[in-house]
Amino acid sequence: MILNFFRSGDWTSAMIGVCVSIFVVFCTLPIHEYAHAWMSTRLGDDTARLSGRLTLNPLAHIDPIGAVMILLIGFGYAKPVPVNMRNFKNPKAGMAVTALAGPVSNLLAGFAAALLYNVAAIVATNVSLSTGAWELISIFFIYFISINISLAVFNLIPIPPLDGSKILFAFLPDRIVYKAYQNEQVLSIVLIVLIFTGVLTGPLSYLQNILTNWVFHLASLPFAAFW
Repeated sequence: MILNFFRSGDWTSAMIGVCVSIFVVFCTLPIHEYAHAWMSTRLGDDTARLSGRLTLNPLAHIDPIGAVMILLIGFGYAKPVPVNMRNFKNPKAGMAVTALAGPVSNLLAGFAAALLYNVAAIVATNVSLSTGAWELISIFFIYFISINISLAVFNLIPIPPLDGSKILFAFLPDRIVYKAYQNEQVLSIVLIVLIFTGVLTGPLSYLQNILTNWVFHLASLPFAAFW
């Protein structure tokens, strides 16, 4: 994402993009990983809590490479939260719900930001905020929402080690799930190849646009009377 901004020569957008990405790395990713840790703990697995991951402290969750990816291309990852699915009453279902908690936290963060965006727009109109100031605020919110939804969509790809694979595994026979875990490293390499060859760009962008439109639409409903 940041690479595109710098290539375009739009330095204002680039710097705002950097600020948003840093905010995502230090605030959104920790919330995503905390959601995994919180859900796994609620379902009976204390592994994340005992590993110090049941916290919003970003230092407990940040992965350097994943953070750089957020800055450069708009999506990345944090350190995976350790989960022992054998501690769940229903291992596959518990793992799926724990995995789903992360992307849901991103969608909720995007929705909350969209609500604040509407509030900011109303305030800006009433106080006659300058066009330049409103553009900066607007760009910040739009980038933040976009990155959160990108993270949600990206993590829902059903290929290990992403969250989507754990959700998919809940519906597959145990023998297939076992084989997938055996070949997780190979599947991870396949995922990387798909990302960097651009094969996933179209589908991910399509899903991201749909979700973004829905988030903005739902967030605008409580403010319909103000427009």
